[in-house]
Formats: sequence, C-alpha cells, structure tokens
Amino acid sequence: MALKSLLNLRKRNSSDDDTTKERYTTQSPTRPASSEQTLHGEEGVPSDEQIKRATRVRRFFAYSASFGYLVSWVFLILILVGNTSDKPVLRNTYFYKLNLADIIPASVPNAQLINSIAQTIGLHDFYQVGLWNFCEGYQSQGITFCSKPETLYWFNPVEVIMNELLAGATIAIPAAIITILSVLRITSQIMFGFFLTACVLNFVLIFVSPILPVKSRWWSLPLSIFSFASMILTLAASIIGTVISFAFKYAAEAQSDLNIHAQVGLSMFVFMWIATGFTIWSFAVHSGMGCCCASKRDLKSGRRLIRPDGRIIHAG
Repeated sequence: MALKSLLNLRKRNSSDDDTTKERYTTQSPTRPASSEQTLHGEEGVPSDEQIKRATRVRRFFAYSASFGYLVSWVFLILILVGNTSDKPVLRNTYFYKLNLADIIPASVPNAQLINSIAQTIGLHDFYQVGLWNFCEGYQSQGITFCSKPETLYWFNPVEVIMNELLAGATIAIPAAIITILSVLRITSQIMFGFFLTACVLNFVLIFVSPILPVKSRWWSLPLSIFSFASMILTLAASIIGTVISFAFKYAAEAQSDLNIHAQVGLSMFVFMWIATGFTIWSFAVHSGMGCCCASKRDLKSGRRLIRPDGRIIHAG
C-alpha cells in the first residue's frame, strides 16, 4: 500500500514538471533581432531599395539645385546674347538706352529744325548698349545698325557719337558723362568677365549637381566652393550692371541745357536678377547638403542607420 502511494506521488510530480515546461515553452517571448539587422538590413548592409528611399530627400534637393542652375544659365545666355542683333527679345534686352531724338529742348527757337539738322549730320535718335556691342536707330525705323560684338566691350558715348558726325561737326557732351567714362570702362569689362565665367560655371553645375552630392556629403564641399564662386560672380555682375545703368541714366539727364533722355532696360534688369536669385538658391542647397540629409556613402558605411519605420538615425 505504501509502495503504491509512493508511485502515485512520483507520477503526479512528473506530470507537474511536464506542464511547467510546456507553459514556459509556449509563453517564452521570441528573441528580438539584433539591432544591426533591425536598423541596417541583413548582414549590416542596407538594400538598394532602402538606400533609394532613405536618400529621396537628398535627391530632391540635388535636383532642385540643378534646376536652379538651369534656369540661371538660360537667363545668363539671354544676357550674353542680348542686343547683339535686331531680333525679337534680343532688340529689347539692353542695359541702358540713350535717347537723343530731341536733344535740343523745345524751349529753344527752331528746336525742331535743329534736331532735324542733327540727324542730317549723322546723329541717331537712340543708342542702346548690350554686353558685347551697341545698337543705334531712329524712332520711325527702329534699329538700323548694331556694331560687331567685341570681347570686353564698353560703351564710349563720346567716341561713338563723334565718329558718326560729319567731318568737322561737333556736339556738346554733358560733363557728368565724360567724368565717369574711365569708371565705366573698368566696371563694364569686369561685368563682362563675371557674366561669362558665371555662365560657364552654371552650365557645368547643371550636370554635376544631381549626381555627386547624392553619393557622398564630401562632394558637397568642393561643389559648394564652385557654387559660391558662381553666386558671387553672378551677384557682383548684376550689381555692377544695375549701378552702371542707373548711373548712366542720371548722368545723361543731369545736363539741363540739353534734352537728353536715358532709360534702363527692363528686360535686362529682370534677366540679371532672376539669374542671380536662382544661383543663390542653388548655393544655399549645396551648403545645406554638406551637413544635412543622408547620402549613399553614409548608409553603406554605417554612419547613418535606417530604422524599420524608415527614419534615419546616427550610428551609436
């Protein structure tokens, strides 16, 4: 009887142990995957699809910088070719326009006759100035002649007008214009070089911007340098062009005894500052990508990790 009780007790204990093992086996939590796999993909290397999703913000800004350079380059081209011929858009793209149609004020006796005589001896109604040359013409006919494009061109109104007058004919030139001719020559040549160089830089950056910065943030440093140079050149050239145009207008109209008018080219003014604005935007984007937005190299090297929810975090 005692032996039978002992066997029943051992059988009951064995049953309890099996139940406990089964309970622990079914309720034990699954072991979480390693943080490397959870945050960085299998074998510590993110897939191409993960990299593509993780770098889409950087790609967006890279393409926006490239688009900014494209727009800026188009308007720089318009600045470069403006006023080179009597064609639509080009004929209205000039820095400033000198109007001599009624150079003798109406208050002077026989002013209309004298103005007609001025045209007879070779004086045109207007002269407009571009980056490479000048064009001249009459109000009734429009542009009749554009000078040959010239590298580092600058407009010398005294020389141009005197060369077109008949032999022995002279005309009074406002003293204010004569005093600024030397400054006009230097600044015009600087502006010419700045616009041309900026156009070349922006053309190159159109194709480089959407490729190299996405691969590595290290590329943003040299690109930011070139982008900064392009921004400074475009901005400085636009400032010089604006100052020259308004200064020439003021100097031409400062002579009260002559009825000389001057106007700033609206198209050229708009083109310059649109090109400048988009170049500044592209430079700001390149500067920001140097410290923000994960690149492909960051993800592949492990400096940046991809969380399961798609967020990017710093390693460690």
